[in-house]
Amino acid sequence: MSGGILESRAPVARSLTLELARVTERAAIAAARLRGQGREKEADQAAVDAMRLELNLLPIDGTVVIGEGERDNAPMLYIGERLGTGDGPKVDIAVDPLEGTTLCAKDMPGAIAVTALAEAGSLLAAPDVYMQKIAIGPGYPAGLVDLDASPADNIGALARHKGVDPAQITAIILDRPRHMQLVAAVRETGAGIRLISDGDIAGIIHTANADATGADIYLGIGAAPEGVIAAGVLRCIGGHMQGRLILDSHDKRERAARMGISDPNRKYELHDMARGDVIVAATGVTDGALLRGVRFRPGLIETETVVYRSASGTVRRMLCEHRLLGDV
Repeated sequence: MSGGILESRAPVARSLTLELARVTERAAIAAARLRGQGREKEADQAAVDAMRLELNLLPIDGTVVIGEGERDNAPMLYIGERLGTGDGPKVDIAVDPLEGTTLCAKDMPGAIAVTALAEAGSLLAAPDVYMQKIAIGPGYPAGLVDLDASPADNIGALARHKGVDPAQITAIILDRPRHMQLVAAVRETGAGIRLISDGDIAGIIHTANADATGADIYLGIGAAPEGVIAAGVLRCIGGHMQGRLILDSHDKRERAARMGISDPNRKYELHDMARGDVIVAATGVTDGALLRGVRFRPGLIETETVVYRSASGTVRRMLCEHRLLGDV
């Protein structure tokens, strides 16, 4: 084992890189048809149905280990669901058919459709609960920031390593009442804060390209499924991340135990959440800093998709025109 990657494993078939893009494109188009209509559950269901249909066409023997829907009472791609033709490699699947259901319903920036594939046994199988997270981009030494350190210590360590004042550090935090104390603590350091209404997968990805996005660190509590998918992206493009599941009830601890989580307080490193060969695809539903949203034109539909792959360290951006998707 080297750096947490199981070197003996064969990588996921390269051809699945483009196939996975088709999965998120179809989900994004389906959700975008309901953009701005205030119908969160209907948009999520449309994305789920489209994603399930496309995943079942892939030449894989796939199992959903990160599903969606429990928290929103929406139709699921549920944990444990088997997908694919069954004829290909055994893979873990992580899905977020519509990250930012509210963003889509209000036609606000940043809604995306996301899914990830990895070698079987490579992704953290976690229940749909909340997760405490911290993430920074590549180029920093391991352990520079820590989930258990104070915001002041983390901001200070990052600023010292960059050779800047804390006032030149920007933290991304979900705009939630639960983060009031965190926001106050970060502001006490002098650092800036970019509050986001939804979309913490994109928020974490932004830290991996701080020079372009201006986002140095992600802090706070968000959904565990999105945390694992974001860890998969950082495995592809570099960065550091830690997470801890918030199992604050007997029911949640029991659910986690059934999924093989024996230590409810464990702090997960990046390679604990996503290891081996990982492919992640994301397609924009609404316009955002990461991706352009779906465009409906007479006779065609335009999408923008980004696909990450850890085995090769590649990032592919695709602007696509679809002419035969009138029924999607």
